[in-house]
Amino acid sequence: MFETSAHGERPDGAAPTARPSENSGSGPARPVPAEQHERPAEPASGQEGHTTPPDGTASRHSRRGILRIGASGGAAWAAGTVLLPGGAAAAVAEPRTAPAAAAGPAVPSAVRTAGSALRPFGRHINFGADPARQMVVSWQVPAAVADPFIRIGLNPGDLGNRVRAEVRPLVSKLAWQHPVEDQPLVKPKKVTQYHLHAALDHLVPDTTYYYVVGHRGYDPVAQGARLGEVASFRTAPAPGHGGAFTFTAFGDQGIGYNAAATSNLIAGLDPAFHLHMGDLCYANTEGGGTRSDKYDARVWDSFFVQNEPVSSRTPWMISMGNHEMEAWYGEDGYGGMRARYAMPDNAWERSTGIYSWRYQNVGLLSLDGNDICFNTPANLDYTRGKQTPWLRRRLAAFRADPTIDFIVVYFHQCAYSTCHDNGAELGAQQDWAPLFDRYQVDLVLNGHNHVYERTDPIRGGKATRKLPSGGTTDPVADGTTYVVAGGGGGGLYKFPVGDTYLGHEKPNDEPVPMVVSTRDGHEQTVKVEWSRVRYTGYGLVTVDVTPAAAGRAAQLKVRCLIEDGSAVDEFTVRRGRRGH
Repeated sequence: MFETSAHGERPDGAAPTARPSENSGSGPARPVPAEQHERPAEPASGQEGHTTPPDGTASRHSRRGILRIGASGGAAWAAGTVLLPGGAAAAVAEPRTAPAAAAGPAVPSAVRTAGSALRPFGRHINFGADPARQMVVSWQVPAAVADPFIRIGLNPGDLGNRVRAEVRPLVSKLAWQHPVEDQPLVKPKKVTQYHLHAALDHLVPDTTYYYVVGHRGYDPVAQGARLGEVASFRTAPAPGHGGAFTFTAFGDQGIGYNAAATSNLIAGLDPAFHLHMGDLCYANTEGGGTRSDKYDARVWDSFFVQNEPVSSRTPWMISMGNHEMEAWYGEDGYGGMRARYAMPDNAWERSTGIYSWRYQNVGLLSLDGNDICFNTPANLDYTRGKQTPWLRRRLAAFRADPTIDFIVVYFHQCAYSTCHDNGAELGAQQDWAPLFDRYQVDLVLNGHNHVYERTDPIRGGKATRKLPSGGTTDPVADGTTYVVAGGGGGGLYKFPVGDTYLGHEKPNDEPVPMVVSTRDGHEQTVKVEWSRVRYTGYGLVTVDVTPAAAGRAAQLKVRCLIEDGSAVDEFTVRRGRRGH
């Protein structure tokens, strides 16, 4: 668990540190049930779908060199391998392994499938709150396995001892699903998906690590022919010690050849990390956040396999979209997401998809737009007023930190957009935009509308100046620029007026209609003048971050790249001297 204050933040604004959970306990892994009446006793950590290692021990090796592994989100950290900056890996005592039953319920068969036949799949990684020292490696297995583990090291040929991973089984009843593929003649009554997570802490900053995952009967290191399964990741430089870097972003990806193309574009860019602004795979095709939504749990399997070539080596940091509200999994509908992912979630306990972190000179905040969403109100106000005050505190801390040049906020729903399919989110304009103005947020990234749209700089809900493609903006003087990057792969939407983008600019001085939903469910149409770039197509946003140097201010160069790698928009964010 990442140690934080009562509000999930360190009072001094520093990155949280890792510690063993006080609530670790023993016992088998428990599935996340779909129905409340099916729920077994809660895990000791009190978090739905989370399990704890049976020993609950933690190593006492030095903080500088140790790597620990455990269950982020409440389970204990266990001893792993000492990884030294010089490249040496020294073995330490492996944690006690749980009996086979700890991996989950028994396979309903007279003969259990051998572990050697159950290949791990769908690897994906994400940072902890401190990207220089924390990483979570996640994956799936097709059935219950014994003793799942990760091996990690500084050399692909020397990956160290096995270190246990956490299992979060997710149970979904077939009765309320609408499978997108044919079912066998003898249909199962439920689908159990086995999600595994290894939370790595005390890593060395700015260092490449190699890893493999496995379980009893399947060890890519012991079976040398499987060394091709070695993946790698790189930790962030410590703040103040890195150079220029790039990150990418999109929302609304789904599964298919357009989704695969945008994922492949990430691979070609090789960013330091990728932001996904929600609506990940559309297993819930309707996104209403109700039990009547059409849903197929195993679409998630396809999503993770599709993205594994990229997500196994590039950290993906996600936000909650309306299609992630899966009403069958707990009161907030996020039990499934807590089983699949282990984001930092450091706003407060169980603040799923709401977290803050920093990468070098950029402070980043992930918000849950479902909490303030009027047009899909299933989770409206579900945080009971906690999210907006937390946002205000984190923005104030970031802006007061002289080592942070830029603040980037990302969430699913569009604060400002003229696409009418999902419209703009009035709740975000009323509750969050004034805070973005006050703390001079540099860039806001959204999805939800399956298009690309970029505003002029906005302050007080109005454009302060025109920002054509190729231009430069100063958020101190001009305000915040908002980008909708919902062309990750899902079916495209339309604008009420024509496209205008880099190399294909059209006259764009007339007001454009924006549609918003009010809290009482009615729609309103307002004419706006800030819609500067519009493109109907697939693609992603790439942000090149350049730190300040002698005689040169720090800057963000923001581009929208489409599937063939060409740009349809680009602009530069460069802060004035009044930035802090």
